[in-house]
Amino acid sequence: MASNSDLVQYIVDQCAAAGVIEAKKMFGDYGLYCNGKLYGLISDNGLYIKPTEECKRILKDLVMRPPYEGAKPYFYIEDIDNSDYLAQLVHTTCEALPTPKPKKDRKKEEKEEKKKEKR
Repeated sequence: MASNSDLVQYIVDQCAAAGVIEAKKMFGDYGLYCNGKLYGLISDNGLYIKPTEECKRILKDLVMRPPYEGAKPYFYIEDIDNSDYLAQLVHTTCEALPTPKPKKDRKKEEKEEKKKEKR
């Protein structure tokens, strides 16, 4: 079941104090990003945050469940109405997550390969 777009926007707004928050459609649901880091998911109208030890220490309720069948368990966040709490969870999680590797520019690589082939 896909998530309600109004709920997705509400959660994005609630997390806004943590940084630049974006929700991107992924496989029928949404990936949540803060300053470019994937920190969680919205799946079946539920908020899931990647588990980290740092975030675990500040959770009000430790509920873990997979966001979809076959996935690893994430922290399931029931209290989505407390924006300060959500922003703290997001900020703490993102601080603990590694910086994503830069994406390769495939078009640029293809052009360079074609130049090498012509030589």
